[in-house]
Amino acid sequence: MRAIRVHEYGEADRLILEEIAIPEPGPGEARVKVAATGVNFIETYQRRGWYPVPLPFIPGAEFAGIVDAVGEGVTELSPGDRVATASGSQGYAEYAIASASQLVPVPEALTLELAAAGLLQGITAHYLANSTYPVQPGDIVLVHAAAGGVGQLLVQIAKRCGGRVIGTVSTEEKAQLAREAGADEVILYSEQDFEAETKRLTGGKGVHVVYDGVGQKTFAKSLNCLRPRGFMVLYGQASGPVEPFNPQLLQQKGSIFLTRPGFRHYIHNREELLWRAEYIFENIAAGDLKVRIDCTYGLGEASHAHQYLEHGKTKGKVLLTL
Repeated sequence: MRAIRVHEYGEADRLILEEIAIPEPGPGEARVKVAATGVNFIETYQRRGWYPVPLPFIPGAEFAGIVDAVGEGVTELSPGDRVATASGSQGYAEYAIASASQLVPVPEALTLELAAAGLLQGITAHYLANSTYPVQPGDIVLVHAAAGGVGQLLVQIAKRCGGRVIGTVSTEEKAQLAREAGADEVILYSEQDFEAETKRLTGGKGVHVVYDGVGQKTFAKSLNCLRPRGFMVLYGQASGPVEPFNPQLLQQKGSIFLTRPGFRHYIHNREELLWRAEYIFENIAAGDLKVRIDCTYGLGEASHAHQYLEHGKTKGKVLLTL
């Protein structure tokens, strides 16, 4: 089969298309013939060595497709089943492996491309707005990168929870996408100081929560956007890791809370995974949540997909299709 492998950490050109053997599912696993794979920032972190993975490796935890074979002890899945996962392995390939417990059924009303596009970012948005900091009616919420894949879904879910959403974006085109997702106010950080504008929009009080997937470039000012005892939710580092700081700073900024949630801790068991996945898939299928597929690339174009993501061009989900 064809697969993308990384033999050394570095830039996007380290993603190499190769011919390798088709993997065999082990006990409790299933093999999936991949239809579409989600391209996510975590794979760029792994490729760079920020999140070290033993070399060589095939990136890709999020994919959707058709079950092709099952390993010993798997009774809940059969060849031909339509499935998706955000916790698989080696998804940048024509065939990939996942634990059967981490595969979720894809409704017939949903395409496999939409399933791959919505699962990881949808579950992320769901746990951020419902569990990490549960948005309450009347809460004022600041969402960075509000036109990105997670951002657009997070805006929608925060609004469904009753929040007033302020989004930050880089261009007017992205501002329109954030507004279409439901953002009440949109700040063009390329033209406005988002800290000053957030304070103006909140009458100097600040927001109840900041959802920040950008990291290094936004973190310090984001702390200043919070009201006393507000929540700083740092869920990514698209611009690089945040510099170390003295925790006393959190007291000085208003006894604020800081958390760094991780995906796997919010799908702690199969029941929680299915709860979140069903919410996302059912609402996408019903048209109540909009997933925007920004662009698709062929498997051999994985390096271009990474560059597109890292250059901040995304206006939705990036997929590899097979």
